[in-house]
Amino acid sequence: MAQASRRKFVSGIAAVSACAGAGFIGRAVHAAMGPNDKFDLVIKGGEVLDPSQKLRARRDIGIRFGLVEALEPDIPAERALRVLDARGKLVTPGLIDLHAHVFPYGSAIGIPADELVPYQATATVVSAGDAGANNFAAFRRHIAAQTRTRMYAFVHIANIGLAGFPVPELFNIDYADVPVAAKALAENADMVLGIKVRMSENVIARHGLEPLKRAIAACEAAGTRGKVMCHIGGVQSRALMSEILDTLRPGDILTHSYSGAPNNAGDGTNIVQDGKLLPAALSAKRRGVVFDVGHGGGSFDYTIAEPAIAQGAPPDTISSDIHVFSGNTPGMPFLTWVMSKFLNLGFTLEQVIAMATVNPARSIGRMPKLGTLQAGAPGDVSILELVEGPVRFVDTRKNERDGKVHLRPVQTVAAGVAFGRPFNAPFSVR
Repeated sequence: MAQASRRKFVSGIAAVSACAGAGFIGRAVHAAMGPNDKFDLVIKGGEVLDPSQKLRARRDIGIRFGLVEALEPDIPAERALRVLDARGKLVTPGLIDLHAHVFPYGSAIGIPADELVPYQATATVVSAGDAGANNFAAFRRHIAAQTRTRMYAFVHIANIGLAGFPVPELFNIDYADVPVAAKALAENADMVLGIKVRMSENVIARHGLEPLKRAIAACEAAGTRGKVMCHIGGVQSRALMSEILDTLRPGDILTHSYSGAPNNAGDGTNIVQDGKLLPAALSAKRRGVVFDVGHGGGSFDYTIAEPAIAQGAPPDTISSDIHVFSGNTPGMPFLTWVMSKFLNLGFTLEQVIAMATVNPARSIGRMPKLGTLQAGAPGDVSILELVEGPVRFVDTRKNERDGKVHLRPVQTVAAGVAFGRPFNAPFSVR
């Protein structure tokens, strides 16, 4: 009898787990909210801009149990346990930084993701190859598990990740171990999006296409439909740049797309050469390679971005490449500041917000409705101020541009919990 009871209990737990995994519990809670139930948090009075819904209007956002429950013209304050006043502010889905370095104490260049929130208003960040197979468990268990910011990652094809920085991780090609990278991707597919590889000459020496080929092989061996995030900037030769572009698959991510960094000989070898966009770049763009900004401390050049955009290769995603070195450079690659640069390059506010919300969410592909404010979406919200007035920007090659407007972070909500006031009682991460 006791064994039968135990089997029944275990089977019941399994059924609950299966329902949770399929999202049924979240939907049941969502459906169960009655007219007298209160939202955990209501964000009131802001101008909501959600490109996923083509929405730009004054709306209140009601969040309950970590999810967006309601998006309405007015939610009475008495229906909220906590109210966040967003009057006069721009309210967007939680910003997503597709390329950041957020493995402090492990990658040699990482910054704690939660420390970036006041400067970036990021609710989600993606670790861009900070960890390789040898140290990814440390990133997952000791960093991601204790971080309020939602985290995903690319595993570096080099099994040491960026632990050796500034020593190049792929001068010794043996570090690019395909089986162990594939295993790390497969075993952590809930949060690992694919494989990162840096293809600059000062990282891979004279190994040509081999590191990229190994990154793709690891993705394919894992069987998770993993993507490659391919870093460029000063590749070995002009011909190699075209070969890299021709090798990337639909859905793979070209990061530092507008880098003007030269190769070791001082030659310009990136996607714009002698003022012309490479045909291979246009072909890659058309077949679905994602062009990501990855500004960083040395990887965004106005004289590359402007002709590339004009000739058919605008960005799909805007990311910061923020780390302990890039964060101290004059280009100030905090996500909202990088977004502001593109706002002043002629992109609309809707386009810029999309490139930091719904577009990177598609590349992540791990959570329904991430990057949106649709009902049932994760309760991630960024509150920004659109500041009008003269502003000057500088890229990573000392080129300057004047602008008329910039975005300033005000507050961030992750999974329904605000960073700072109003504080939850009892305080909780999620």
